[in-house]
Amino acid sequence: MDRLAHLTSRLPAMVEDLAFLVRVESPSDDLAACRAVVDATAELGARLLGERPEVVEVQGRPHLRWRFGRPGRALVVGHVDTVWPLGTLDRLPFKLEGDVATGPGCFDMKGGVVQAFHALSTLDDLDGVEVLLTTDEELGSQTSRHLVEEGARRARATLVCEPAADGGALKRGRKGTGMYTLAVRGRRAHAGLEPEKGANALVEAAHLVLALAPFNRPELGTTVTPTVAVAGTVTNVVPSEARVEVDVRVARPEEAGRVDADIRSLRPTVAGCRLEVLGGPNRPPLPEASGAELWARAQAIAPGLGLSSLSWVSVGGGSDGNFTAAVGCPTLDGLGPLGGGAHAESEHVLVPTMPVRAALLAELVAAL
Repeated sequence: MDRLAHLTSRLPAMVEDLAFLVRVESPSDDLAACRAVVDATAELGARLLGERPEVVEVQGRPHLRWRFGRPGRALVVGHVDTVWPLGTLDRLPFKLEGDVATGPGCFDMKGGVVQAFHALSTLDDLDGVEVLLTTDEELGSQTSRHLVEEGARRARATLVCEPAADGGALKRGRKGTGMYTLAVRGRRAHAGLEPEKGANALVEAAHLVLALAPFNRPELGTTVTPTVAVAGTVTNVVPSEARVEVDVRVARPEEAGRVDADIRSLRPTVAGCRLEVLGGPNRPPLPEASGAELWARAQAIAPGLGLSSLSWVSVGGGSDGNFTAAVGCPTLDGLGPLGGGAHAESEHVLVPTMPVRAALLAELVAAL
């Protein structure tokens, strides 16, 4: 079978399947929505793969897993949760305009899920293949991490269907991530009558945000970024509580420990305020060396798919590929669709590239 020609002939069906999944909104923090997208994805996967998946519940959160035959060949990883809140479809509906598909989650990463299903459906032999689709990747994979790591330990290689980088580049390296919450507790007081009797948690949070700046080491690829701040209740009350969310990215494993120690060394400067540091390192870095052999295989496959050049990059964003590499499983990431605008209103998929990306994934699985 000419796999690429076959997948190209199925492009209209791939677009229909992408529209189907995008229209099932699935913000990570809404369990009911995640259950709905699990049901929809299970239906789609069963139709294309010929088997219904196992629904694995962890702490009340559902994830999907297909296991074909005896394990040991390949783990195909993805997620069906998105960063978009319910109701986003009302103002950003799925659209196909020319060669561009848009809609919340189309690029990150429902397009990759659709491509993976169509890719695997072209293989006569799926023995040893495991497919794992989770619903909390955007939250740091808190409940699914052990499923990802267990699957990787059973596999010869992990193929991650996260979106491609610019120009279709695969992702051999990713930074490690950390997720922190700085929880400040102060003391309420009337802001007009006796503000001096309060302990202003908002002012303390401002000090903490500024105190994070020296923890950055851009020359080493380390970034420490405050991303969300919440404080106060009404305008005439000294706020007694504040919260600052902090995003950490590290290119070197040892930097995760250094930043963790730095953040935990923070002390309140506003009298009467207390600080609690929550969270910590989440994903270890994905080293470029982990995907070297798989990258060589992809390069060898590319000319047969009409790809004159295939490139790779290291990126700042983390994925479940960070976990699979950390347990020693060779990992190649970025096998999903071409497009752009992940987590932004410009999110889009370049539809004509979907068949060739699906064919590349299928050929990699076949080569294993």
